[in-house]
Amino acid sequence: MSDWIIALDGTEAGHTAALSLAILAAFLHAVFGALQKGRFDPWATRTTVDACYFLMALPIVLFVVPWPEAHMWPILAGVFFIHLAYKLLQAGAYSFGAYTVVYPVVRGTGPLVTVVAAGIVFGEIFTGLQWAGVLTMTAGIFGLAIYNIVHTHVGRRKLLGALGLAFATGVLVAVYTTYDAFGIRASADPFTFLAWFFLIDGLSFPILFHRRVLTHPDRAALIRRGFVGAVVAIFSFGSIMLATRLDKVGEAAVLRETSTLFAAAIGILFLKETVGPRRIVLMALIALGAILVETGG
Repeated sequence: MSDWIIALDGTEAGHTAALSLAILAAFLHAVFGALQKGRFDPWATRTTVDACYFLMALPIVLFVVPWPEAHMWPILAGVFFIHLAYKLLQAGAYSFGAYTVVYPVVRGTGPLVTVVAAGIVFGEIFTGLQWAGVLTMTAGIFGLAIYNIVHTHVGRRKLLGALGLAFATGVLVAVYTTYDAFGIRASADPFTFLAWFFLIDGLSFPILFHRRVLTHPDRAALIRRGFVGAVVAIFSFGSIMLATRLDKVGEAAVLRETSTLFAAAIGILFLKETVGPRRIVLMALIALGAILVETGG
């Protein structure tokens, strides 16, 4: 599998595979976000998810993938601290604000910063049409966030705190996307990076917040959700990281933000939310932006 992924790098087939992987990551990321914002405490949910994917990664690290090269250890150490900061901000944002308010702000901030960072780190260049697509998508995502903010019943002070955390989380999304893309490209075997990522990233929250799980009144249901969330997280993050290995980091990051469309669909189909004409127009802008980014390259 690793040899096949490496052979696709830089080819037209690799570009097509990266597109499919980024869209898959978008769908799974929306599912993962919805799992974190529900009847369970987001801190306990994230802790359980991390513990589950730590346990899933452990036998892969020990018995399946090659050992990381010497130069990968500092990179993996950076993964631990960057993702810890991201998860603390994300869980805080979900604690303060509604999912439909927080999620679009996080996802709207990420692609703009990532495209700029990918240009600096990897020398990627977007065409004028692609930049138009990025801005169109970002306008749609932030428009959706503003619409949700106007219709939320959260207190103004609490809402401002949630928005501040959501914006900071979006910046961290861009930081970890660029950093992890660098990491998976630096590893001779992409699956070595992914397996060690989940092992290392799965340590922090179980160490810091295990009491929230142990004292939870419905641990069995929480663990079931954590297991499902871990499976979704592995495929979601694995998909986007392989996409950044195969093609442009900026393009993959932008296409992943179509997750906002999938999040809206989840709200409509499963949470029975109503969708008016304004939201339909905003979601159409997000889709149009993604199309421009893909076709404008």
